[in-house]
Amino acid sequence: MDSPVVLYDGTCGLCHKSVGWVLRHERDHELRFAPLQGETAAALRTRFPEIPDTLETIVLVDGPRAHLRSKAFLHAARHLRAPWRWAYAFRWFPGFVLDLGYRVIAAIRYRVWGRADACDLPSPDQRARFLP
Repeated sequence: MDSPVVLYDGTCGLCHKSVGWVLRHERDHELRFAPLQGETAAALRTRFPEIPDTLETIVLVDGPRAHLRSKAFLHAARHLRAPWRWAYAFRWFPGFVLDLGYRVIAAIRYRVWGRADACDLPSPDQRARFLP
């Protein structure tokens, strides 16, 4: 894949809202999106065995690397407009420290944000960026 792919839980309300937020704040429109439950994620798991089968992890596949959890957010930040892209500078922080907060949010995300029962219809130009 030429452009970076964000893998997210397709049924998570927080993940659903986060994808919409990224689409509104992107700078370069290079990111593609695919649910962890889909064909694209299954194909990427053969190349990147570190991508878990569980749904508590967001993943950014960018070139030869797969970034998980908080590192996925920090590396994806470089595709956002300022001031959000400045978070990319924190990618050097130890992942295990940042992932503590990530894991807490992942554990309560369904209780707080619910499940995404219906998808928003993306615009025609955005629709091509969603993979199965």
